Amino acid sequence: MRRAAFLAATAAACAVAPRRVRADDEFDPAMNAPTQSLRVLLGRGDAQPVPGGGFTFAGRAYRGTFTRTPGGRIVNDVSLEEYLYSVVPREMSPAWPQAALAAQAICARTYVLRRSDPRRDYDVVPSEVDQVYTGRSGESPAGRAAVDATAGAALRYGEAFAQIVYSSCCGGHTESSSDAWGGAPIPYLGGVACPYCTASPNYRWERTLALAEIAAHFATEIAPYGALQTVAIGMKDRSGRAKTIELRCERGSAFVGGSSFRLRVGPRTVPSVLIASIDPLDAANVRLQGGGLGHGVGLCQWGARGMALTGATPAQILAFYFPGTTIGHD
Repeated sequence: MRRAAFLAATAAACAVAPRRVRADDEFDPAMNAPTQSLRVLLGRGDAQPVPGGGFTFAGRAYRGTFTRTPGGRIVNDVSLEEYLYSVVPREMSPAWPQAALAAQAICARTYVLRRSDPRRDYDVVPSEVDQVYTGRSGESPAGRAAVDATAGAALRYGEAFAQIVYSSCCGGHTESSSDAWGGAPIPYLGGVACPYCTASPNYRWERTLALAEIAAHFATEIAPYGALQTVAIGMKDRSGRAKTIELRCERGSAFVGGSSFRLRVGPRTVPSVLIASIDPLDAANVRLQGGGLGHGVGLCQWGARGMALTGATPAQILAFYFPGTTIGHD
């Protein structure tokens, strides 16, 4: 789940309580259906019902039904659990241990329960902005089993649903939400040391970057200081991630945020801001060494896999990455 979705959820649900019947619940599909449901904005295109139930859109088969917004966009009305059938194996490999998939299912379900909003035409989009959802084509037997085994289970902090964030690999320490994105600290998103994700291919990585390419991405910032000569880590946060990157030039330095550096250079070029070192290779290139893939906040998916392989239960996995939370049933 991406930063933009986390920030939107934080702004819209600073004090989200568990679902209770309220005056506007009668207009909320998630409350007015025999089972909890939600609305997924699929986009523009042609949708066609399928005999026996479901429909097709853009060459894919979907469960549930569909509606068209006044603007002509297709919205999939689908039960929450059937939505998760597609999400869980798209967000985590269905070949991974069942305990890890079950933890992912609980995270994905909790994320949706915080997002349902009857005032909007839809609840989520089917991409990494929220959670990856591709209808029936994304489903797998292992994913469905994980959803069924955790039916109705959601992560809570006190009386509210927990804010859910996850990424591929934390590189050895998850990140604090406040360090990553600002805002007030969230007790269960403060970051933990994680020894379980070492099997990830991105646990440690190395990249060579051309100074000319970096300079092109930050032309405005370095313009007052002349030609870019090298790059260095500025400040680090408590997890070891780069809060700032120093762009050293002929007549001084420009400083940019670590996340901004990563996103503008390319999130696959720089897999995370857990950058251990930046060293000059020659006059034209620098070498970055670091660890992890993604923002690192919340659940480390490779860490969940590693914990599951040690025999940890879904509850133990979630308690480790979201300390102080509990699992309840909505």
